[in-house]
Amino acid sequence: MASGRRIAVTGLGVVSPVGTGADVFFDALLAGKSGIGRLNIPYAERLGNHIGASVGDLDLAGFTPALLSQTDRVSQMAIVAAREALLRAGQPHDAMHPERRGVFVGCAFGGARTVEDGYEALFARGQNRVRPLSVMLAMANAPAAHVGMLFGAQGPCLTYANACASGAVAIGEAQRSIRAGEIDVAHAGGAEAMLTFGVLKSWEMLQVLALEDDRVPAASCRPFSADRTGLVLGEGAAFIVLEEWSIAKKRGAPVLAELAGYACRNDATHLSKPDSAGQANTLRAALTDAKLNPAAIGHVNAHGTATLVGDRGETEAVRAVFGEHATRLAISATKSMHGHLMGAAGAVEFVATVQALVRGIVPPTMFLRHPDPGLGLDFVANEARPLPGLRAAVSNSFAFGGTNAVLVARSPA
Repeated sequence: MASGRRIAVTGLGVVSPVGTGADVFFDALLAGKSGIGRLNIPYAERLGNHIGASVGDLDLAGFTPALLSQTDRVSQMAIVAAREALLRAGQPHDAMHPERRGVFVGCAFGGARTVEDGYEALFARGQNRVRPLSVMLAMANAPAAHVGMLFGAQGPCLTYANACASGAVAIGEAQRSIRAGEIDVAHAGGAEAMLTFGVLKSWEMLQVLALEDDRVPAASCRPFSADRTGLVLGEGAAFIVLEEWSIAKKRGAPVLAELAGYACRNDATHLSKPDSAGQANTLRAALTDAKLNPAAIGHVNAHGTATLVGDRGETEAVRAVFGEHATRLAISATKSMHGHLMGAAGAVEFVATVQALVRGIVPPTMFLRHPDPGLGLDFVANEARPLPGLRAAVSNSFAFGGTNAVLVARSPA
């Protein structure tokens, strides 16, 4: 039956503030490298907070002039990450009917740079026109559309805008589509490029952004630390290739992990305040979907934004679901290094989760100077940790709006 189909992860691709390339990215995490620093953007001097996690210059080799003119930065990062994932998967689309291939992308803001450039042209410079392709550049589904066109995917091409959970939801819904027999392979992930003056100023008004660390700006995001001051916004993209298990094995694909479980649930309580009960419900549902007991999980890539209410709520949810086993979990908050990538966050963190399974080592929660005494779990403080017996791991994504998404990965062995 289609509902019993297993899902193989065969390709990974990343564009991140700590490096481009899935292996470069994970090596940087293991080394505790931070991509957080002072931002170089227009009007930065008018920001009360000057830090973020930016990618820097993108390697756009292979982009034609026409493609460059038709893509905002968010789509460019999506294309780079998706190309890497497809290359590492061994080009599974070559021998597969186009209608059996789908694209699933998380993107919360769309082409933020295009929107801001247009407003600046109209209001600041007094012009009466914007770029002719502004609509196509700015629309939130542009990254998915470009990935679909590049790889000839004629199955579903869907975009999910669920704030911080968007990328995880996209991957999970891709899993469901393959399980249901609708498609056989999916390009799934997330992309976000929102480090613009207008977006940053809006987040600044929410009073959730971290203060710049006086000593080391790169250490400004400190999840689960008693001296945390808030989250740091970033940009990036990540894609994975998902395939129906037997098809991947038949073609000799490099099966990195199994996407064993997924759940998406809504808090239905508050637009911005996390609800630990809702998060716990999602964790339980994802483990049930994976047919795994809580004790089978060895590692959690936490949502870990470094806000007081977020960190404490997630800890409560983990304790509620895992019970006594919660103290034996190795919990990593990689946002401490790559920042909060919004629509790309869940995808980037799922790549880190898969890499932890592949290599048998988990990344640290960096800059955890003073563990919050009210939490009491193992947050893998400041140094990567070998876990050679790791067989199953969880990636949490808990969003504004109350959308919670959890992905469960299992070693193919």
